[in-house]
Amino acid sequence: MSATPTALAQEQESKLLKTLGRFDLVFLLIAAVVGLETLGQVSTYGAEAFTWTLVLAALFLIPYGLLFAETGAAFTEEGGAYTWVRDAFGRKAGAIAALLTWVTQPVWVGGSMAFLATEGWNVNLTKITGGSTADYVFKLVFIWLTVLAAIVSLRYGKWLPTVGAILKVALLVFFVGTAALYAAKNGVADLSIHDFSPTLTGLFGATPLLLFAYLGFESGNSAAGEMKNPSRDVPFGILRSSGIAALCYLLPIFSILLVVPKDKITGIGGFFDATATVFGVYGGAADVMLKILSVCLVFVLMTQGAAWMIISDRMQAIAAADGAFFGGFFGIFNRRLSTPVRVNFLSGTVATVFMLVAMKVSGSAGAIFGVVLTIAITTFLLSYLLVIPAAIRLRKVDPDRPRPFRVPLPDRWFAAMGWLCFAWILLGSWVAIFPGTLEPLFGIEYGFHDVWGVSRGTFEIFTIGTLVVLLALGIIGYLRGAPVRRAVTLDTPDHTNPDHTDHDRSGVA
Repeated sequence: MSATPTALAQEQESKLLKTLGRFDLVFLLIAAVVGLETLGQVSTYGAEAFTWTLVLAALFLIPYGLLFAETGAAFTEEGGAYTWVRDAFGRKAGAIAALLTWVTQPVWVGGSMAFLATEGWNVNLTKITGGSTADYVFKLVFIWLTVLAAIVSLRYGKWLPTVGAILKVALLVFFVGTAALYAAKNGVADLSIHDFSPTLTGLFGATPLLLFAYLGFESGNSAAGEMKNPSRDVPFGILRSSGIAALCYLLPIFSILLVVPKDKITGIGGFFDATATVFGVYGGAADVMLKILSVCLVFVLMTQGAAWMIISDRMQAIAAADGAFFGGFFGIFNRRLSTPVRVNFLSGTVATVFMLVAMKVSGSAGAIFGVVLTIAITTFLLSYLLVIPAAIRLRKVDPDRPRPFRVPLPDRWFAAMGWLCFAWILLGSWVAIFPGTLEPLFGIEYGFHDVWGVSRGTFEIFTIGTLVVLLALGIIGYLRGAPVRRAVTLDTPDHTNPDHTDHDRSGVA
Protein backbone atom coordinates (compact mmCIF):
# COMPACT_ATOMS: atom_id res chain seq x y z
CA MET A 1 0.00 0.00 0.00
CA SER A 2 2.70 2.50 0.98
CA ALA A 3 4.48 4.54 -1.65
CA THR A 4 8.08 3.60 -2.26
CA PRO A 5 10.45 6.09 -0.60
CA THR A 6 12.89 7.76 -2.96
CA ALA A 7 16.51 6.67 -3.09
CA LEU A 8 17.48 9.87 -1.26
CA ALA A 9 14.98 9.19 1.53
CA GLN A 10 16.29 5.66 1.97
CA GLU A 11 19.84 6.97 2.08
CA GLN A 12 18.95 9.43 4.85
CA GLU A 13 17.21 6.78 6.91
CA SER A 14 20.41 4.75 6.84
CA LYS A 15 22.06 7.58 8.84
CA LEU A 16 19.62 7.34 11.74
CA LEU A 17 20.60 6.02 15.15
CA LYS A 18 18.21 4.13 17.45
CA THR A 19 18.41 6.39 20.50
CA LEU A 20 14.82 7.00 21.72
CA GLY A 21 13.42 4.68 24.35
CA ARG A 22 9.93 4.53 25.82
CA PHE A 23 10.39 7.14 28.54
CA ASP A 24 12.47 9.38 26.25
CA LEU A 25 9.41 9.54 24.01
CA VAL A 26 7.02 10.33 26.87
CA PHE A 27 9.16 13.23 28.06
CA LEU A 28 9.77 14.49 24.52
CA LEU A 29 6.01 14.64 23.93
CA ILE A 30 5.32 16.33 27.26
CA ALA A 31 8.06 18.87 26.55
CA ALA A 32 6.59 19.61 23.11
CA VAL A 33 2.85 19.53 23.66
CA VAL A 34 2.18 20.77 27.19
CA GLY A 35 2.34 24.51 26.65
CA LEU A 36 2.44 27.31 29.20
CA GLU A 37 1.63 29.84 26.49
CA THR A 38 -1.98 28.68 26.18
CA LEU A 39 -2.84 28.74 29.90
CA GLY A 40 -3.37 32.48 30.13
CA GLN A 41 -4.95 32.79 26.69
CA VAL A 42 -7.56 30.10 27.42
CA SER A 43 -8.21 31.50 30.89
CA THR A 44 -9.32 34.84 29.40
CA TYR A 45 -12.66 33.10 28.70
CA GLY A 46 -13.31 32.84 32.41
CA ALA A 47 -14.64 29.86 34.33
CA GLU A 48 -16.20 28.27 31.27
CA ALA A 49 -12.65 27.82 29.94
CA PHE A 50 -12.28 25.03 32.49
CA THR A 51 -15.55 23.49 31.31
CA TRP A 52 -14.49 23.50 27.65
CA THR A 53 -11.06 22.14 28.58
CA LEU A 54 -12.83 19.21 30.25
CA VAL A 55 -15.27 18.74 27.36
CA LEU A 56 -12.47 18.70 24.77
CA ALA A 57 -10.50 16.24 26.92
CA ALA A 58 -13.43 13.81 26.82
CA LEU A 59 -14.76 14.36 23.31
CA PHE A 60 -11.55 15.11 21.45
CA LEU A 61 -8.38 14.13 23.31
CA ILE A 62 -9.46 10.56 24.13
CA PRO A 63 -10.60 9.56 20.61
CA TYR A 64 -7.67 11.42 19.06
CA GLY A 65 -5.19 9.64 21.31
CA LEU A 66 -6.66 6.23 20.49
CA LEU A 67 -6.74 6.99 16.76
CA PHE A 68 -3.06 7.80 16.57
CA ALA A 69 -1.89 5.27 19.15
CA GLU A 70 -3.04 2.60 16.69
CA THR A 71 -1.81 4.37 13.55
CA GLY A 72 1.55 5.31 15.06
CA ALA A 73 2.22 1.76 16.26
CA ALA A 74 1.42 0.29 12.83
CA PHE A 75 3.20 2.82 10.56
CA THR A 76 6.67 3.43 11.96
CA GLU A 77 8.61 5.00 9.09
CA GLU A 78 10.68 8.10 9.88
CA GLY A 79 8.64 11.15 8.91
CA GLY A 80 5.46 10.26 10.78
CA ALA A 81 2.35 12.04 9.56
CA TYR A 82 3.97 12.98 6.24
CA THR A 83 4.34 9.30 5.33
CA TRP A 84 0.81 8.52 6.50
CA VAL A 85 -0.76 11.21 4.32
CA ARG A 86 1.53 10.27 1.42
CA ASP A 87 0.55 6.61 1.65
CA ALA A 88 -3.16 7.44 1.94
CA PHE A 89 -3.55 10.28 -0.56
CA GLY A 90 -0.27 10.72 -2.44
CA ARG A 91 2.84 12.86 -2.22
CA LYS A 92 1.16 16.16 -3.04
CA ALA A 93 -1.16 15.85 -0.06
CA GLY A 94 1.74 14.66 2.10
CA ALA A 95 3.77 17.69 1.06
CA ILE A 96 0.98 20.06 2.16
CA ALA A 97 0.46 18.29 5.50
CA ALA A 98 4.20 18.29 6.25
CA LEU A 99 4.62 21.97 5.33
CA LEU A 100 1.70 23.08 7.51
CA THR A 101 2.91 21.02 10.45
CA TRP A 102 6.52 22.08 10.13
CA VAL A 103 6.01 25.81 9.61
CA THR A 104 3.80 26.01 12.69
CA GLN A 105 6.82 25.53 14.89
CA PRO A 106 9.12 28.37 13.70
CA VAL A 107 6.11 30.70 13.48
CA TRP A 108 5.16 29.75 17.03
CA VAL A 109 8.73 29.94 18.39
CA GLY A 110 9.52 33.27 16.72
CA GLY A 111 6.12 34.92 17.01
CA SER A 112 4.73 33.62 20.31
CA MET A 113 7.30 31.82 22.43
CA ALA A 114 9.95 34.51 22.05
CA PHE A 115 7.39 37.13 23.11
CA LEU A 116 6.27 35.06 26.10
CA ALA A 117 9.88 34.45 27.16
CA THR A 118 10.53 38.19 26.96
CA GLU A 119 7.45 38.88 29.05
CA GLY A 120 8.60 36.34 31.62
CA TRP A 121 11.95 38.07 31.84
CA ASN A 122 10.27 41.48 32.05
CA VAL A 123 7.86 40.61 34.83
CA ASN A 124 10.30 39.54 37.52
CA LEU A 125 13.82 40.24 36.22
CA THR A 126 15.38 43.02 34.13
CA LYS A 127 12.99 45.32 32.31
CA ILE A 128 13.37 45.10 28.51
CA THR A 129 11.77 48.00 26.69
CA GLY A 130 9.54 46.89 23.83
CA GLY A 131 11.13 47.57 20.44
CA SER A 132 14.53 48.35 21.90
CA THR A 133 17.80 46.81 20.76
CA ALA A 134 17.79 44.67 23.91
CA ASP A 135 14.31 43.42 23.00
CA TYR A 136 15.45 42.28 19.55
CA VAL A 137 18.64 40.72 20.91
CA PHE A 138 16.80 38.80 23.63
CA LYS A 139 14.31 37.33 21.16
CA LEU A 140 17.04 36.45 18.64
CA VAL A 141 19.13 34.70 21.28
CA PHE A 142 16.05 32.77 22.43
CA ILE A 143 15.24 31.65 18.87
CA TRP A 144 18.73 30.51 17.96
CA LEU A 145 19.40 28.72 21.24
CA THR A 146 16.22 26.79 20.48
CA VAL A 147 17.52 25.95 17.01
CA LEU A 148 20.94 24.90 18.28
CA ALA A 149 19.31 22.59 20.82
CA ALA A 150 17.52 20.84 17.95
CA ILE A 151 20.76 20.45 15.95
CA VAL A 152 22.57 18.48 18.65
CA SER A 153 22.64 14.72 18.09
CA LEU A 154 19.43 13.18 19.43
CA ARG A 155 21.50 10.85 21.59
CA TYR A 156 22.42 13.88 23.70
CA GLY A 157 19.85 16.43 22.59
CA LYS A 158 16.94 14.36 23.93
CA TRP A 159 18.04 15.16 27.49
CA LEU A 160 17.26 18.87 27.10
CA PRO A 161 13.52 18.31 26.43
CA THR A 162 13.52 15.64 29.13
CA VAL A 163 14.86 18.08 31.73
CA GLY A 164 12.47 20.74 30.41
CA ALA A 165 9.48 18.38 30.66
CA ILE A 166 10.31 17.36 34.22
CA LEU A 167 10.85 20.98 35.25
CA LYS A 168 7.64 22.07 33.51
CA VAL A 169 5.49 19.49 35.30
CA ALA A 170 7.23 20.30 38.60
CA LEU A 171 6.53 24.02 38.14
CA LEU A 172 2.87 23.38 37.39
CA VAL A 173 2.50 21.08 40.39
CA PHE A 174 4.19 23.69 42.59
CA PHE A 175 1.96 26.43 41.19
CA VAL A 176 -1.23 24.42 41.79
CA GLY A 177 -0.13 23.58 45.34
CA THR A 178 0.72 27.21 46.06
CA ALA A 179 -2.60 28.34 44.61
CA ALA A 180 -4.37 25.96 47.02
CA LEU A 181 -2.45 27.48 49.95
CA TYR A 182 -3.31 30.98 48.75
CA ALA A 183 -6.99 30.11 48.38
CA ALA A 184 -7.08 28.59 51.87
CA LYS A 185 -5.52 31.73 53.36
CA ASN A 186 -7.07 34.54 51.28
CA GLY A 187 -10.15 33.11 49.67
CA VAL A 188 -10.83 32.84 45.94
CA ALA A 189 -12.09 34.98 43.09
CA ASP A 190 -15.81 35.56 42.94
CA LEU A 191 -16.98 32.48 41.04
CA SER A 192 -20.31 30.70 40.95
CA ILE A 193 -21.53 27.47 39.40
CA HIS A 194 -23.23 29.56 36.74
CA ASP A 195 -19.85 30.95 35.64
CA PHE A 196 -18.81 27.45 34.58
CA SER A 197 -21.79 27.08 32.25
CA PRO A 198 -20.60 26.60 28.65
CA THR A 199 -21.61 29.20 26.08
CA LEU A 200 -21.25 29.48 22.32
CA THR A 201 -18.93 32.45 22.84
CA GLY A 202 -16.62 30.23 24.84
CA LEU A 203 -16.95 27.39 22.34
CA PHE A 204 -16.02 29.54 19.34
CA GLY A 205 -13.26 31.38 21.19
CA ALA A 206 -11.60 28.63 23.22
CA THR A 207 -11.85 25.69 20.79
CA PRO A 208 -8.83 26.61 18.60
CA LEU A 209 -6.68 27.24 21.67
CA LEU A 210 -7.66 23.98 23.34
CA LEU A 211 -7.20 21.94 20.17
CA PHE A 212 -3.75 23.47 19.75
CA ALA A 213 -3.01 22.55 23.37
CA TYR A 214 -4.14 18.95 22.91
CA LEU A 215 -2.70 18.22 19.46
CA GLY A 216 0.73 16.83 18.62
CA PHE A 217 1.03 13.59 20.56
CA GLU A 218 1.43 11.58 17.36
CA SER A 219 4.26 13.87 16.26
CA GLY A 220 6.84 11.66 17.96
CA ASN A 221 6.46 9.36 14.96
CA SER A 222 8.43 11.90 12.95
CA ALA A 223 11.44 10.33 14.69
CA ALA A 224 10.09 6.75 14.54
CA GLY A 225 13.19 5.60 12.67
CA GLU A 226 15.23 6.66 15.70
CA MET A 227 13.12 4.78 18.25
CA LYS A 228 14.31 1.51 19.73
CA ASN A 229 10.88 -0.11 19.54
CA PRO A 230 8.29 2.24 17.98
CA SER A 231 5.53 -0.36 17.66
CA ARG A 232 5.59 -0.89 21.40
CA ASP A 233 6.59 2.56 22.62
CA VAL A 234 4.40 4.85 20.49
CA PRO A 235 1.04 3.77 22.02
CA PHE A 236 2.56 3.95 25.50
CA GLY A 237 4.00 7.39 24.81
CA ILE A 238 0.83 8.85 23.29
CA LEU A 239 -1.58 7.54 25.91
CA ARG A 240 0.61 8.39 28.93
CA SER A 241 1.67 11.84 27.76
CA SER A 242 -1.85 12.85 26.69
CA GLY A 243 -3.23 11.88 30.10
CA ILE A 244 -0.53 13.91 31.85
CA ALA A 245 -1.23 16.83 29.49
CA ALA A 246 -4.93 16.88 30.35
CA LEU A 247 -4.07 17.26 34.03
CA CYS A 248 -1.39 19.87 33.24
CA TYR A 249 -4.07 22.02 31.60
CA LEU A 250 -7.11 21.38 33.76
CA LEU A 251 -5.54 21.97 37.18
CA PRO A 252 -3.50 25.13 36.36
CA ILE A 253 -6.39 26.72 34.43
CA PHE A 254 -8.69 26.09 37.38
CA SER A 255 -6.04 27.54 39.71
CA ILE A 256 -5.64 30.69 37.58
CA LEU A 257 -9.40 31.20 37.60
CA LEU A 258 -9.49 30.84 41.39
CA VAL A 259 -6.93 33.52 42.15
CA VAL A 260 -7.13 36.05 39.29
CA PRO A 261 -10.37 37.91 38.46
CA LYS A 262 -11.45 37.31 34.86
CA ASP A 263 -11.18 40.98 33.88
CA LYS A 264 -7.50 40.99 34.93
CA ILE A 265 -6.43 37.86 33.04
CA THR A 266 -4.41 38.61 29.90
CA GLY A 267 -3.27 36.09 27.32
CA ILE A 268 0.42 36.87 27.50
CA GLY A 269 0.54 37.56 31.23
CA GLY A 270 -2.16 35.33 32.72
CA PHE A 271 0.18 32.71 34.15
CA PHE A 272 2.69 35.30 35.38
CA ASP A 273 -0.06 37.36 37.02
CA ALA A 274 -1.36 34.27 38.79
CA THR A 275 2.08 33.24 40.07
CA ALA A 276 2.79 36.77 41.31
CA THR A 277 -0.50 36.66 43.21
CA VAL A 278 -0.22 33.24 44.84
CA PHE A 279 3.47 33.49 45.71
CA GLY A 280 2.48 36.18 48.18
CA VAL A 281 1.92 33.34 50.66
CA TYR A 282 5.70 32.99 50.93
CA GLY A 283 6.13 36.49 52.34
CA GLY A 284 9.58 38.04 51.92
CA ALA A 285 10.85 35.04 49.95
CA ALA A 286 8.31 35.65 47.18
CA ASP A 287 10.48 38.10 45.21
CA VAL A 288 13.43 35.73 45.00
CA MET A 289 11.16 32.80 44.18
CA LEU A 290 9.52 34.74 41.35
CA LYS A 291 12.91 35.58 39.88
CA ILE A 292 13.91 31.92 39.97
CA LEU A 293 10.54 31.03 38.45
CA SER A 294 11.08 33.44 35.55
CA VAL A 295 14.48 31.94 34.72
CA CYS A 296 12.97 28.45 34.87
CA LEU A 297 10.06 29.48 32.64
CA VAL A 298 12.35 30.93 29.97
CA PHE A 299 14.34 27.69 30.01
CA VAL A 300 11.15 25.59 29.82
CA LEU A 301 9.89 27.62 26.87
CA MET A 302 13.20 27.16 25.07
CA THR A 303 13.16 23.39 25.63
CA GLN A 304 9.56 23.27 24.45
CA GLY A 305 10.46 24.98 21.19
CA ALA A 306 13.50 22.71 20.83
CA ALA A 307 11.35 19.61 21.32
CA TRP A 308 9.00 20.71 18.56
CA MET A 309 11.85 21.53 16.20
CA ILE A 310 13.44 18.14 16.89
CA ILE A 311 10.18 16.52 15.83
CA SER A 312 8.81 18.71 13.05
CA ASP A 313 12.14 19.39 11.33
CA ARG A 314 12.60 15.64 10.89
CA MET A 315 9.22 15.38 9.22
CA GLN A 316 10.01 18.18 6.78
CA ALA A 317 13.47 16.76 6.07
CA ILE A 318 11.97 13.37 5.17
CA ALA A 319 9.41 15.13 2.96
CA ALA A 320 12.28 16.92 1.19
CA ALA A 321 14.28 13.72 0.81
CA ASP A 322 11.15 12.09 -0.60
CA GLY A 323 10.85 14.66 -3.38
CA ALA A 324 8.12 16.77 -1.81
CA PHE A 325 10.08 19.92 -0.91
CA PHE A 326 12.77 21.71 -2.92
CA GLY A 327 14.76 19.10 -4.72
CA GLY A 328 16.10 17.27 -1.71
CA PHE A 329 18.45 20.03 -0.53
CA PHE A 330 16.64 20.20 2.79
CA GLY A 331 16.38 16.43 3.01
CA ILE A 332 19.98 15.82 4.04
CA PHE A 333 20.67 14.49 7.53
CA ASN A 334 24.12 15.26 8.90
CA ARG A 335 25.92 11.93 9.05
CA ARG A 336 27.80 12.71 12.27
CA LEU A 337 24.86 14.21 14.15
CA SER A 338 22.01 12.30 12.46
CA THR A 339 20.01 15.54 12.48
CA PRO A 340 18.49 17.57 9.59
CA VAL A 341 20.78 20.55 10.07
CA ARG A 342 19.65 22.34 6.90
CA VAL A 343 15.99 22.28 7.94
CA ASN A 344 17.02 23.30 11.47
CA PHE A 345 18.63 26.45 10.09
CA LEU A 346 15.66 27.05 7.80
CA SER A 347 13.40 26.89 10.86
CA GLY A 348 15.59 29.40 12.65
CA THR A 349 15.45 31.73 9.66
CA VAL A 350 11.65 31.50 9.40
CA ALA A 351 11.31 32.07 13.16
CA THR A 352 13.55 35.13 12.91
CA VAL A 353 11.61 36.59 9.98
CA PHE A 354 8.30 36.04 11.72
CA MET A 355 9.59 37.62 14.90
CA LEU A 356 10.75 40.68 12.95
CA VAL A 357 7.40 40.97 11.16
CA ALA A 358 5.45 40.52 14.41
CA MET A 359 7.50 43.29 16.03
CA LYS A 360 6.24 45.66 13.34
CA VAL A 361 2.56 44.89 13.83
CA SER A 362 0.79 47.75 15.54
CA GLY A 363 -0.84 46.93 18.85
CA SER A 364 0.10 45.93 22.37
CA ALA A 365 2.43 43.04 23.14
CA GLY A 366 -0.57 41.01 24.30
CA ALA A 367 -2.44 41.68 21.04
CA ILE A 368 0.55 40.68 18.92
CA PHE A 369 1.01 37.56 21.01
CA GLY A 370 -2.64 36.57 20.48
CA VAL A 371 -2.60 37.17 16.72
CA VAL A 372 0.64 35.28 16.10
CA LEU A 373 -0.43 32.42 18.34
CA THR A 374 -3.59 32.18 16.26
CA ILE A 375 -1.55 31.96 13.05
CA ALA A 376 0.42 29.06 14.52
CA ILE A 377 -2.84 27.45 15.63
CA THR A 378 -4.30 27.89 12.14
CA THR A 379 -1.48 26.19 10.24
CA PHE A 380 -1.34 23.36 12.77
CA LEU A 381 -5.08 22.70 12.71
CA LEU A 382 -5.24 22.78 8.91
CA SER A 383 -2.63 20.01 8.70
CA TYR A 384 -4.96 17.69 10.62
CA LEU A 385 -7.64 18.09 7.97
CA LEU A 386 -5.35 15.75 6.01
CA VAL A 387 -3.69 13.73 8.78
CA ILE A 388 -6.88 12.50 10.45
CA PRO A 389 -8.54 11.28 7.20
CA ALA A 390 -5.23 9.56 6.37
CA ALA A 391 -5.35 7.60 9.62
CA ILE A 392 -8.94 6.58 8.88
CA ARG A 393 -8.14 5.55 5.31
CA LEU A 394 -5.02 3.57 6.20
CA ARG A 395 -7.01 1.23 8.42
CA LYS A 396 -9.39 0.54 5.57
CA VAL A 397 -6.95 0.15 2.68
CA ASP A 398 -4.20 -1.66 4.58
CA PRO A 399 -6.12 -4.04 6.87
CA ASP A 400 -3.46 -6.74 6.89
CA ARG A 401 -0.70 -4.58 8.34
CA PRO A 402 0.19 -5.75 11.87
CA ARG A 403 -1.22 -3.41 14.50
CA PRO A 404 0.54 -4.03 17.84
CA PHE A 405 -2.00 -1.70 19.44
CA ARG A 406 -5.49 -1.91 18.03
CA VAL A 407 -8.53 0.07 19.15
CA PRO A 408 -11.18 -2.60 19.88
CA LEU A 409 -13.71 -1.12 17.48
CA PRO A 410 -14.86 -2.21 14.01
CA ASP A 411 -13.74 -0.08 11.08
CA ARG A 412 -16.93 1.98 10.88
CA TRP A 413 -16.72 2.97 14.55
CA PHE A 414 -13.01 3.65 14.26
CA ALA A 415 -13.86 5.94 11.33
CA ALA A 416 -16.65 7.61 13.33
CA MET A 417 -14.15 8.30 16.11
CA GLY A 418 -11.82 9.88 13.56
CA TRP A 419 -14.57 11.98 11.97
CA LEU A 420 -15.57 13.29 15.39
CA CYS A 421 -12.01 14.57 15.79
CA PHE A 422 -12.13 15.94 12.24
CA ALA A 423 -15.34 17.88 13.03
CA TRP A 424 -13.65 19.55 16.01
CA ILE A 425 -10.64 20.44 13.87
CA LEU A 426 -12.89 21.86 11.14
CA LEU A 427 -14.69 24.08 13.66
CA GLY A 428 -11.41 25.16 15.23
CA SER A 429 -9.86 25.96 11.85
CA TRP A 430 -12.78 28.14 10.76
CA VAL A 431 -13.00 30.20 13.94
CA ALA A 432 -9.21 30.58 14.01
CA ILE A 433 -9.05 31.97 10.47
CA PHE A 434 -12.34 33.89 10.56
CA PRO A 435 -13.05 34.77 14.20
CA GLY A 436 -16.31 36.53 14.90
CA THR A 437 -18.12 35.18 11.80
CA LEU A 438 -20.21 32.50 13.53
CA GLU A 439 -21.32 34.56 16.52
CA PRO A 440 -23.72 36.83 14.53
CA LEU A 441 -25.53 33.73 13.26
CA PHE A 442 -26.59 33.09 16.86
CA GLY A 443 -27.25 36.73 17.75
CA ILE A 444 -24.01 37.12 19.72
CA GLU A 445 -22.27 40.49 19.60
CA TYR A 446 -18.58 40.36 18.74
CA GLY A 447 -16.34 43.39 19.05
CA PHE A 448 -13.33 42.38 17.00
CA HIS A 449 -10.93 45.06 18.20
CA ASP A 450 -12.01 44.56 21.80
CA VAL A 451 -11.20 40.85 21.56
CA TRP A 452 -7.98 40.99 19.53
CA GLY A 453 -6.57 44.45 20.10
CA VAL A 454 -6.09 44.93 16.34
CA SER A 455 -8.45 45.59 13.44
CA ARG A 456 -9.98 42.73 11.47
CA GLY A 457 -8.09 43.93 8.40
CA THR A 458 -4.73 43.65 10.17
CA PHE A 459 -5.65 40.25 11.57
CA GLU A 460 -6.80 38.77 8.26
CA ILE A 461 -3.89 40.23 6.27
CA PHE A 462 -1.49 38.64 8.72
CA THR A 463 -3.36 35.31 8.92
CA ILE A 464 -4.55 34.78 5.35
CA GLY A 465 -1.38 36.38 4.00
CA THR A 466 0.67 33.75 5.84
CA LEU A 467 -1.46 30.95 4.35
CA VAL A 468 -1.10 32.36 0.83
CA VAL A 469 2.68 32.56 1.19
CA LEU A 470 2.74 28.99 2.48
CA LEU A 471 0.63 27.75 -0.42
CA ALA A 472 2.99 29.36 -2.91
CA LEU A 473 6.00 27.94 -1.04
CA GLY A 474 4.44 24.48 -1.06
CA ILE A 475 3.71 24.56 -4.80
CA ILE A 476 7.19 25.79 -5.69
CA GLY A 477 8.80 23.34 -3.28
CA TYR A 478 6.89 20.38 -4.74
CA LEU A 479 7.71 21.34 -8.32
CA ARG A 480 11.39 21.70 -7.42
CA GLY A 481 11.29 18.20 -5.93
CA ALA A 482 10.55 16.55 -9.29
CA PRO A 483 14.16 15.42 -9.95
CA VAL A 484 14.20 13.51 -6.68
CA ARG A 485 10.89 11.83 -7.52
CA ARG A 486 12.11 10.94 -11.03
CA ALA A 487 15.01 8.99 -9.50
CA VAL A 488 12.45 6.51 -8.20
CA THR A 489 10.67 6.47 -11.55
CA LEU A 490 13.87 5.44 -13.32
CA ASP A 491 14.89 2.80 -10.78
CA THR A 492 11.60 1.07 -9.99
CA PRO A 493 8.76 -0.57 -11.95
CA ASP A 494 5.67 1.44 -12.73
CA HIS A 495 3.60 -0.17 -9.97
CA THR A 496 5.94 1.26 -7.34
CA ASN A 497 6.43 4.62 -9.03
CA PRO A 498 5.35 7.25 -6.46
CA ASP A 499 4.14 9.62 -9.17
CA HIS A 500 2.02 6.80 -10.55
CA THR A 501 0.78 6.22 -7.03
CA ASP A 502 -0.08 9.90 -6.71
CA HIS A 503 -2.09 9.67 -9.90
CA ASP A 504 -4.00 6.66 -8.66
CA ARG A 505 -4.83 8.22 -5.31
CA SER A 506 -5.29 11.87 -5.96
CA GLY A 507 -6.33 11.97 -9.58
CA VAL A 508 -3.50 14.34 -10.40
CA ALA A 509 -0.20 13.25 -11.96
